[in-house]
Parts: sequence; structure tokens; C-alpha cells
Amino acid sequence: MSDAPDETAETDGTDGRPRPSDVGSSDGPPIEDKPYKIIFEANKCFGAGKCAEVSDNWEMDLQTSLARPNSYFIGEDDLEDNVRAAEICPAKKDQGCIHVIDRRTDEEIAPDPHGDGTLSVDW
Repeated sequence: MSDAPDETAETDGTDGRPRPSDVGSSDGPPIEDKPYKIIFEANKCFGAGKCAEVSDNWEMDLQTSLARPNSYFIGEDDLEDNVRAAEICPAKKDQGCIHVIDRRTDEEIAPDPHGDGTLSVDW
């Protein structure tokens, strides 16, 4: 079982953006155990490493010089540092390429540049 994302998501039909629940692996752990999901736009990462400085879930891949999450599904205990990683990511003109999604509400909680919980991926 891999929790790596599948970037071939359907759009939600309202604004052309994919629904967070449709992005990535559909075989993640139960929502009760890991209510948050990381969506990572690896193609936008340029390896600043700020995420790895603030979160144990993130590390720098020495072969690619890019960041990589250890897990795409996280619980409450890992939420704060992953939100911080999403907020300080300088990619995409400071909108970040790390997105923390609440699987219960299907809303982006970080970085949420639109301010409305819609997924801010740039695919």
C-alpha cells in the first residue's frame, strides 16, 4: 500500500479545481485515525528545505534535492508542524506547494491562500 498521491483527480464541477478527496491514494488509513491529508505539488518544489526545518514529516531527498513527505496522511499530533511547513513553503510565489487537507470537511486548511478552503493546487 502506498500513500503517494495520484495527481489524476477529477474536478469538482464548480470551479475546475480537483476535490481534495479525489487527489491521491484512495487506500489511505481510516479518517478517524488520520483525519488530515497532505497534497504535495512536487513539480513546484525547488528544494528550499524550509518544510524539513519545521516538520519531522518532511525531509530533503539528497538525490533530487527536493522535499519529500514521510507520510501523506497525518493525525492531530502531526498537524501543527505540517501546517507550519505548508505556510512557510516559498514555492509558487509564497503560496506553497504543500497543502494540508481536512479529510472530514474536504477543505484546505493550509496554506489556504483563497481563504475559503478550496484546494489551491496549480496543476
